[in-house]
Amino acid sequence: MSNTITSAKPAQSPWLAYYQPNYRATLRLFCFPYAGGSALVFNKWRESLPPFVEVCPVQLPGRGNRLDVPPFTDIDPLVEAAAAALLPYFDVPFAFFGHSMGASISFELARLLRREGRRLPLHLYISGRRAPHIISDDPLLHPLPEAELLDELRQLNGTPKEVLEHPELMQMMLPLLRADFSVAETYVCKPEPPLNIPMTVFGGLSDKDVGREDLEAWREYTTAPFKLRMLAGDHFFLNTSQAILLRLLATELAGLVAHNRHLRSDDVPIVKDFRVQTRIV
Repeated sequence: MSNTITSAKPAQSPWLAYYQPNYRATLRLFCFPYAGGSALVFNKWRESLPPFVEVCPVQLPGRGNRLDVPPFTDIDPLVEAAAAALLPYFDVPFAFFGHSMGASISFELARLLRREGRRLPLHLYISGRRAPHIISDDPLLHPLPEAELLDELRQLNGTPKEVLEHPELMQMMLPLLRADFSVAETYVCKPEPPLNIPMTVFGGLSDKDVGREDLEAWREYTTAPFKLRMLAGDHFFLNTSQAILLRLLATELAGLVAHNRHLRSDDVPIVKDFRVQTRIV
């Protein structure tokens, strides 16, 4: 039986902007954006990743083609809604990539799938996000007055200068940014056994907010193999070091597909217990 993705899909979900079926693919990669980001961040990734990967940029409410849908302010209902919408697309082998807020969403989505006895991702790619138990001592952004929030956005270096200097655009963006910052800043990781899913964590060497130790601490959340890869750049190395990130990701995905080449669309790997395995670094 062929391992390629051939299953029929329902009408395209609004959660999957820029989704293009790839019938040569053997793996789906769901990509979750950072606060204020959209699926557009990942739109060009399919051009740099191997043809055996079907890139699925996730469009959260409140942006892009979903401007008319109120954004979530809490991670739990967001993850539950994402699971309900994306579940039909988890019918074949898949992996998650999430940057910053998107990393927390993808991690919690994997834990929700485990709690429900669903098919699990073959790998978690965590990017630019400290481990869940590490609490930042930075001031909260989501309740700041507008002028102070704009100052903080300039410091974060994630919002294009032309957007920051466009008052009308910023008035449109601020409610979304506040909602996303609320998702990220009010997130509390509830105690659960570690996942038995391999994890690769990416970080920026010049990221002043998320240091190497913050990223290393993700080891506690998996009993499967763990890797940490540091790239040049600040918190948004995702954009500034995108070429090397995608090369590394392509190599990782090739290894993942090779290791799991026995999997077919009708195979459903489910974690039925939480036995601790030896951690391989």
